[in-house]
Amino acid sequence: MLDIQRIRNNPEEVKAALKKRLYDVDFTELLEWDKKRRNLIAESEELKSRKNKVSGQIPILKKEGKDVSELLADMKNISDQVKRMEDELKEVEDKIQDFMAALPNIPAEDVVPGGKENNQVIRSFGEKPTFSFEPKNHVDLVTSLGLVDYERGVKIGGNGFWVYTGDGALLEWALLNYFIEEHIKDGYEFLLPPHILTYQDGYTAGQFPKFAGDVFKVETGEESTKMQFILPTAETAIVNYHRDEILNEEDLPKKYFAYTPCYRKEAGSYRADERGMIRGHQFNKVEMFQYTIPEESEAALDELVIKAERLIQGLGLHYRVTKLAAQDCSASMGKTFDIEVWIPSMNDYKEVSSCSNAYDYQARRGNIRFRRKNSKKTELIHTLNGSGLATSRLLPAIVEQFQQEDGSVIVPEVLRKWVGKDRLFPKK
Repeated sequence: MLDIQRIRNNPEEVKAALKKRLYDVDFTELLEWDKKRRNLIAESEELKSRKNKVSGQIPILKKEGKDVSELLADMKNISDQVKRMEDELKEVEDKIQDFMAALPNIPAEDVVPGGKENNQVIRSFGEKPTFSFEPKNHVDLVTSLGLVDYERGVKIGGNGFWVYTGDGALLEWALLNYFIEEHIKDGYEFLLPPHILTYQDGYTAGQFPKFAGDVFKVETGEESTKMQFILPTAETAIVNYHRDEILNEEDLPKKYFAYTPCYRKEAGSYRADERGMIRGHQFNKVEMFQYTIPEESEAALDELVIKAERLIQGLGLHYRVTKLAAQDCSASMGKTFDIEVWIPSMNDYKEVSSCSNAYDYQARRGNIRFRRKNSKKTELIHTLNGSGLATSRLLPAIVEQFQQEDGSVIVPEVLRKWVGKDRLFPKK
C-alpha cells in the first residue's frame, strides 16, 4: 500500500509515477475524504475532551447541591454528536481504505515506463543450442521418454494438469533437491508453510482485493468463516510470516526459502504453443524471500537475481535476464527482473524466475516494522522475493536443449546423484 501522506503532500508526483505503469488515477476524492477524516477526528477529540472536563465537574456540583440537569442534557447531546461522528468517520475511512488498497506500487526511478514492449534484456548466459537433426518439442520428448503422462493427468485433474512418472518424477524431485541444497548452503532458512491461506495473507501480499478472483477458493460450508484460498505462490505465505511484528535491526536481513506447489487459475485462454507444462494450474516452485532494512534492499534484489541465475547456470541451460518495464511488473512490486530460459521448439524465452523488490508496499499492508539499534522509533521494513526456481518450464528446457539425435536426453550433471543416471532413453 502507498503512503497516504506522500499522496497528500505530492499528489501530482505520485500520479506521474503511477503513469509509468499506464495507470491513470485522480486523487481529488481521496484528498477530500482524507481532509474530512482529519477534521472529524479533531472535532470528535475536542468534544470528548469537553465531555470529560464537564463530567468531572458534575459530581462536585451535585455535592454542592446545584442543579446539573442542563449539564447532563449537554453531555447527552455531546455523546450523540460523537456517535454520529464515529459512524461518519467509519464510512469515510472505509472509502479511503478501498481506494488505497486498489493502488499499485510506485515503480522505482530506474524502471522504464510502458508495457512489456519496453522490457530490457540485461544479459544472457550460454548460446542457443543448434542441432544437426530435426529436434523434437518437449511434449513429444517427455512422452517418448515416459517422463510425463498428460492424458491421465487430465483424466484425474482436468485440463492444465499432468502426472510426472518414473524418471520424470525423479527428475522433477532432483530439481527441487538441487535448489534446496544450494539455498541451505547460502544460509537461507527453510520453511514449509501452509498451502491454505487467509484473506489477510492475500491482502498483505498485494494480491487482494484486485486479484482475489485469480485464486482457487476453499469452500468450508460455514458462513461465518472468512475467505480462505490455496496459495498461488509461497511468497504469499512467507510475506505474512512476520506480519504485525517489530523486528530488530541486528536480526536483519531475514532470508528464507520455501518449497510448495503453486496453484493458479490462470484466467484467460492458453496460447496454442503453450502446450504441456509451459502453463498449468499446478506446478512446483522453490521461493526465496528476504526482509531487509530500506538501504540494503537494492543489494538484496541483486543477490536474489544472482542466486537464481547461478541455479540455471548449474543446469547448463541457455537463458537471459530481463528488466521489466513498469506496467509489466506485478501490482505490488516496484522493480522486477525476470530470468527466462530458452525453449527451442517455441523459438522463445520463458520465465522460470521472477525476482522483485516490493520496497515498503507489502510491509505497510501487513504492518511489518523494524527498530534500529538505540532507537525507540519503528520503520517499515522492505520485502523482496524471487523464484529459486519454478520447475514446470525448466523440465521442458532441459529435455529440449539437451536432446540427442537418438531421442535420448542428457541429464544435467548436478541432478545425476538424485536421478541415478546420466542419460534418459525413449521407452520401448
